Amino acid sequence: MSKKQKETTTDSFENVENALSSTEQFIEDNQKMLSIIALVLIIIIGGYWGLKKLYFMPLEQEAEKSVYAAQKYFEKDSFNLALNGDGNNLGFLDIIDEYSSTKPGKLANYYTGICYLHLGDYEQAIDYLSSFSTDDDLVSATANGAIGDANLELGNKDKAAKYYKKAAEVDNEVTAPTYLMKLGLLYEDMGNKEEAVKAYSKIKHDYKKSTEARQVDKYITRVSL
Repeated sequence: MSKKQKETTTDSFENVENALSSTEQFIEDNQKMLSIIALVLIIIIGGYWGLKKLYFMPLEQEAEKSVYAAQKYFEKDSFNLALNGDGNNLGFLDIIDEYSSTKPGKLANYYTGICYLHLGDYEQAIDYLSSFSTDDDLVSATANGAIGDANLELGNKDKAAKYYKKAAEVDNEVTAPTYLMKLGLLYEDMGNKEEAVKAYSKIKHDYKKSTEARQVDKYITRVSL
């Protein structure tokens, strides 16, 4: 090793030693403060896990039990009972109030929106469905399609088309052709034949096995003529 390399190595060791000494000195000077920070972190982490296990998990389980009856009423198209409960069981509106932080509480916004849509309260339907979000593409598509339906009932055709488009963007053999058909019919009604043909053609080419595809040619012909 050359003299220059030895000097460089010696300097490096001295720099490391100085850095270590500075770190040790900092820890020594701030030991009390660092201990407090460590204690606070332990309390925060421990508190989070304790809260999750003792509060959020039981609340989630309680919400799942509470929403069962409302879902059963929903499946039977008893939308008023699904919304407001039957006196013994909670409805979706109460579930939203009491379990808003849980998954069933958040999903209750979707059910509530659909209930209001069926009951003809379209403004409420839009409000609840708009406040709902999910990672499930199929449920998301259905929610957007329902917002489209509510807007169409209110005469907001441009908004309805916007939400039908969003719903149709989810590549699913069941929902996509359904909302593309609604979109095509709406564009026809609005006099936008070009966009209507696009919607119908997408059904024909991308969803050939769908129920809508069996009859879509007559719609394309009608618009083209």
